[in-house]
Formats: sequence, structure tokens, C-alpha cells
Amino acid sequence: MKVALVHDYLNQYGGAERVLEELHALFPSAPVYTSMYWPEKMSPTIRGLDVRTSFMQRLPLVTRNHQPFLLLYPLAFESFDLSGYDVVISNSSAFSKGVLTPPGTLHICYCLTPMRWVWNYHAYVERERLGTAARLVLPAVISQLRSWDVASAQNVDRFLAISRTVAARIRKYYRRDATVIYPPVNCDAFQLPPARV
Repeated sequence: MKVALVHDYLNQYGGAERVLEELHALFPSAPVYTSMYWPEKMSPTIRGLDVRTSFMQRLPLVTRNHQPFLLLYPLAFESFDLSGYDVVISNSSAFSKGVLTPPGTLHICYCLTPMRWVWNYHAYVERERLGTAARLVLPAVISQLRSWDVASAQNVDRFLAISRTVAARIRKYYRRDATVIYPPVNCDAFQLPPARV
């Protein structure tokens, strides 16, 4: 069985990238398709993977400042040729679920959350303290991305969600059901308090 993994972007290392590492441990021969890749920001584990980037990788400064390129992400993920894979697993909080798969390929999306900044726009604007120009332009961009987000969700064969809250968001925004599979937790980072005698 040929498996491909798809990830939004690899320009910062956080929880989504830890999930990607765990997915790759399950499918060690799977290549990782992503919009962009900044190896210096990644863990040694991710740097050792077969990472395949989109045309966005060639854009100047895209790994350091990716927000100006928002409208290119749908095209970047739709441009990947994923024919030849039996299963495609997208690890998505934004765009990677938008990959196009051929009819014989199963597309499973492990959804970390639907795009928060698209669906909770006003909180995003407040938190980011955007300037006047961005506040004027962004609503049109967000509207277009929201439409694409809903349309691309219909191409996913099966949604998995990291929590019941995320499953509820998937149901609300995409009108799709999702099975909850909690992400792995490093239990070694926690200690039980000593028992009292």
C-alpha cells in the first residue's frame, strides 16, 4: 500500500509537526508533501524525511513571512500529483486537506482544526492587531478562502478530528462527520505525585 502524507507548511516546529512525526512513524516510507519547508526550523526527525514542496518554496521570503501568499495555498496543494498513491493522509489546520486525489485513492484528513483565522475572523484581527490596509483587504480574501475551505472539505473521504470540539467545528463548517482520535501525548513529561501514606 502506497501512502503519502500532506502537511500545511514546515516553517515552524510545533504541535502539528509533532503529529506529523507520529504519522510518519506509522508510515515510514511515506513522502511528505507540503507548501514550503524551512529545514533549519525543523526537528532532526523531520529533516530526515522525504519532503516534497510546492512551487511556493521558490517564492522569496515565503518561509519567513507566508501570510501575504494566502491566496496561493489552495493552488499549491491542488497542484500536487498524488496519482499512484493508495492512501493520502492530510494533517491539516488550514490548506493541506485541499489536495486533489484520483478516484481510486482514499483521502483521510486528520483535522487539527478548521482554519481558525477564517472561521473566527474577528478574534484573529483583534489578536494580530492588523493595520488599516490589512483590515480593508483581508475580508475579501477571507471570504474567498472560506468558500474554498468548504468546497475542499467535500473532497475528503474521511475526517478524523483531534477532539470532540474539533469534530463539532467540522460538522458546523463543513457539514461532515468526523471520528475523534486524540493526538499522542508524551507521558514521560508528566509525573504522578508521591503517594501519601
